[in-house]
Amino acid sequence: MNPQFDTLIIGGGPIGMSCAIAAQRAGLSYVIVEKGCLVNSLYNYPANMTFFSTSEKLEIGGVPFVSNNIKPTRSEALEYYRRVAAKFDLNLRLFERVKTISKTDERYTIETDKSRYSARYIIVSTGFYDIPNLMDIPGEDLPKVKHYYQDPHFYARQKVIVVGANNSSVDAALETCRKGAEVTMVIRENQIGERVKYWVRPDVINRIQEGSIKAYFNSNLLAVREAEADIQTPEGKISVPNDFVLAMTGYKPDFAFLKNLGVNLSDDEVRLPEHNPETMETNVKGLYLAGVVCGGMNTHKWFIENSREHGDRIIGHIVKREGESVNGNG
Repeated sequence: MNPQFDTLIIGGGPIGMSCAIAAQRAGLSYVIVEKGCLVNSLYNYPANMTFFSTSEKLEIGGVPFVSNNIKPTRSEALEYYRRVAAKFDLNLRLFERVKTISKTDERYTIETDKSRYSARYIIVSTGFYDIPNLMDIPGEDLPKVKHYYQDPHFYARQKVIVVGANNSSVDAALETCRKGAEVTMVIRENQIGERVKYWVRPDVINRIQEGSIKAYFNSNLLAVREAEADIQTPEGKISVPNDFVLAMTGYKPDFAFLKNLGVNLSDDEVRLPEHNPETMETNVKGLYLAGVVCGGMNTHKWFIENSREHGDRIIGHIVKREGESVNGNG
């Protein structure tokens, strides 16, 4: 017989963990299924990343997060969430990918690549970091083109093109430049993104002005080849020598997965998943969304600090519904 739970949570990031803590405190049985390691997205962030949020705004479960500086680093965050998982002894199934979900008689059957589960409710807290926004240009499939960036040392003494002008792009450009890379930024807009961390934005602007980093504004990468790349600039197309391309073009939620679950998506470019912001329940009864996945392509709308409360909303609604069901009002 399949293991049965009140709630199955898909995604073992900070928000999925906060949902599990809320379920645990409410006396509901639960399991977290995560396709990678604990807080997998944070693990895949750049090695030297510093959060925009202060440490107390990343806290979950009422567990204090003490960091060396006001804004914690990736390594400090990984340590913190490991401690939270241990403190609550969270019921985790790591490195287990959800394959199919079906529903019969008010219960969901969830099949993974390792097991099968049964649950009355499902919470999807899968984030958005797994599917990069592709440039759809010739050569994008070459090994030299990377949509994820981790350690700047790898690019020392290499000619690196960084595509984009937001936080991830700026961090990659500055860090690789300081490790000895020859950096060229290709930026669609006419300036560095306004949402770039306030203590970093002046730094990259100064590096561009002094010539340490070459930047082409109002420009697009057209094609990539083994030893060079083509850039469309306002003055025309140019070809530049190139060893690596860091395409920091952003990421998107797994919309196909949501659609397969029956979640309605808006017809516009945002692809907003239909859900009640008060309860976080989707148009599918018993199926909830938590965290950044709620924003569709507006991946900048939800962060750890402003979606930590999603778990309490969801579990509160589940507890209320369960009470109504017991009393014959469900």
